[in-house]
Amino acid sequence: MDCSYPTPVASLKLMSTNIRPVSPVELDDLLPDLIELFRETVNGGVPMGFLPPLTHDQGRSYWLSVRAELQSGTRLLLAAFADDRLVGSGQLALATRPNAPHRAEVEKLFVTNALRGQGVGKLLMAALHDAARQRGRYLVLLNTRHGSRAESFYKELGYREVGPIPGWSLGPAGERYDHVILYRELTP
Repeated sequence: MDCSYPTPVASLKLMSTNIRPVSPVELDDLLPDLIELFRETVNGGVPMGFLPPLTHDQGRSYWLSVRAELQSGTRLLLAAFADDRLVGSGQLALATRPNAPHRAEVEKLFVTNALRGQGVGKLLMAALHDAARQRGRYLVLLNTRHGSRAESFYKELGYREVGPIPGWSLGPAGERYDHVILYRELTP
């Protein structure tokens, strides 16, 4: 699957942005960039299931942990490249239960700080939605911190709130953060 989504130069101030899947083999080549971008995101205040400060080794362990699911086809990793530089990533976890062949979950969507708010996240989400449709998945779920910029971003893309979950995650000092589960039904 080749998902290239060219972006107008004025929007990103870069030549173009391309979104494409990352194979388990290619994961090794992209590992240093994925680790650093992930660390930038987590250590910059978007925890993604981790606590700052995220170390290089923790980031590496995380990325290596997704390889088996990439190999089995139960997870898809998409990467955004601007001028051949990794600038974002997003994942689609495909439900594996017999009663859930229509479901997928968006996970770990992030964009480098320098390009946030410039359309890369929307391109990644469009590509994830296309990938879901291609795999017969039309109900897409995700969770994010309640009241965050991410929640607003997803709602702008048509995601609807199922509801908040109080104290879903903990912060570095043990503070509790509410999360919200969102969903979107994709049209074919």
